[in-house]
Amino acid sequence: MKTNVLIALALVFSTLFVLDSCQTKDELNYARYYTGGKVLYEQHCQNCHNANGEGLGKLIPPLTDTVFLKNNRQLLACIIKHGLKDSIRVNNAIYHEQMPANHQLADMDIAQIITYITNSFGNKQGLYDVSLAGSDLKNCRD
Repeated sequence: MKTNVLIALALVFSTLFVLDSCQTKDELNYARYYTGGKVLYEQHCQNCHNANGEGLGKLIPPLTDTVFLKNNRQLLACIIKHGLKDSIRVNNAIYHEQMPANHQLADMDIAQIITYITNSFGNKQGLYDVSLAGSDLKNCRD
């Protein structure tokens, strides 16, 4: 009898543990974008923006300015894909260096990078879906 109770309790706790550890589809999707974005960031962005997103002095802007990233989220895809030739103001500093284009990156790559940078370095903005990247890229100015 005591053994049956212990087995039942173990079964209940293991079931609760499994159910609690399961992630929703949205959580899994976010994790997939974030993880892929980290790899792409390391390959294409980290050399200039650094591993911690702090940029490079007065040459390369930081990715730690949460307000800038939130207010300019629709422009990030264009900046990543087509580069930046104009000056940019980030964290009350003006940066004049040009950012090279990344024309080879697919919409999904860009969505993953944006998900990573907007949820790292003190930022918490959630998933940036590939459909957003596609629509934002259609609105890029030349």
